[in-house]
Amino acid sequence: MSVDPPDRALAGIADLDVPEVDQTPALAERRDAVADLGDALRGLIAATVATEVPADQLRDVASDVRRLSRALAEISRPVGRPSSVDDLRRGQRPYNPVVGPGNPLAPPMRVVIEDDVAIGTCTLGLPHEGPLTFAHGGISALLLDQIMGYASAAAGYPAVTGRLHLRYRTAVPLGAPLVVRGEVLDVLGVRVALRGTISLAGDEDSALVEADGRFLMLRPEQAQRLFTPSPSD
Repeated sequence: MSVDPPDRALAGIADLDVPEVDQTPALAERRDAVADLGDALRGLIAATVATEVPADQLRDVASDVRRLSRALAEISRPVGRPSSVDDLRRGQRPYNPVVGPGNPLAPPMRVVIEDDVAIGTCTLGLPHEGPLTFAHGGISALLLDQIMGYASAAAGYPAVTGRLHLRYRTAVPLGAPLVVRGEVLDVLGVRVALRGTISLAGDEDSALVEADGRFLMLRPEQAQRLFTPSPSD
């Protein structure tokens, strides 16, 4: 499963002690393998939350999954160490829980930047269900937090979430293509004011969910702590 991860300098990251990553064919091949596994696991999760097979079959599958988990765990990274497929300088995080093709929890949302506006597209399914046929409200918050962070960085203001206020105008349907937008409204000292929306594809003027956010720009030492490997590595 071939994917095209973001390939842009992450605002502010160039000043940090983050090593350059060579974009080699071997790295591209591993990223493809990571995305392929992530896609397969998303299929497994979707099948898991929809299945009504008998209990003995569920136990057989659970045994198989545990065996595969042990195989993957033979070589693993600790908390605080970037993945071997990460490139922090380019904003490439294949295991991100919203946009990462290698993370089975991610939809994943695809993001482009147009005139400093971050635009994401995705479709949610049964793994994201809250009320029947609709997405859980926390999933909407997750999507909006991510897209507003993209918008802030794309505008030149790397920041983290300080406050996120959501207005749920109507429920977000499962199985429908969505458009998630984020844009900077103003910069107030170290605070970046942002707006985000979730809408149905083809009807972007009618927001299902709206968000207002205040993101906090990082001091160099804060950014260093958040975006570089822990000293023990």
